[in-house]
Amino acid sequence: MSKACWLFILAGCVAISATAQVATVVRNGTIFQTFTASPNQIELFWLNTEGKPFRQFSSLQSALDKRAKNVRFMMNAGIFQEGGMPAGLVIIEGKSLRPLNTADGSGNFYLKPNGVFYVESGAARVVSTLEYAAQKSTPRIAIQSGPLLLRNGRTHPAFRPTSLYHLHRNGVGIKKDGTVLFAITEFGQQRFPNLYEFADFFRSQGCADALFLDGDLSQMVVDPRTAIPPGNHFGAIFAVTEPKK
Repeated sequence: MSKACWLFILAGCVAISATAQVATVVRNGTIFQTFTASPNQIELFWLNTEGKPFRQFSSLQSALDKRAKNVRFMMNAGIFQEGGMPAGLVIIEGKSLRPLNTADGSGNFYLKPNGVFYVESGAARVVSTLEYAAQKSTPRIAIQSGPLLLRNGRTHPAFRPTSLYHLHRNGVGIKKDGTVLFAITEFGQQRFPNLYEFADFFRSQGCADALFLDGDLSQMVVDPRTAIPPGNHFGAIFAVTEPKK
């Protein structure tokens, strides 16, 4: 799969709606692009009407266009396996499409504690996988990924400030006012964050809970004015849309 990443980003901090906005933030020499939205604005997509994964932003945009919806935002929604199969829990429109994955393994997804992002009754949350398993949640949407970046303001215990693994990353966090913050490192820059710094970025933006989504393949699109060109292949995809006028 290609490692290229492109962004359609509005300059500066521009209001998109009353609760959704995009911003560029520089912290400790790293450039982050962020998108903030209310929980009710966020949708999650994985399979098309034929039961096949969308895989690309361009494919999802085309399907949404047929539903008379414009794309305001898209971001890949978590670690996936061969063929675009999400590595863990997926719930869309209240329907469980993939079960919670509590297994052990190697790689970022299995760096325990991992976690779940979900929206239930109009509120968004990020919790550990074990916490989610112990709950009786009935979310509208949910996605499992890992590792958990922050929980109750505490950084993942395995992260180290001196880690030499400075890489392109994206993630999602919950701000104090309940809005959802999506963040991605700007591709092609000289200094990427390690996981400790990535978690610290979410803390600096007012998030007490945050979840890592994926690494070098990650992409974000904001307010595309034209058709999105074919790009990297993913599993599930987050989106914010609006009706065509």
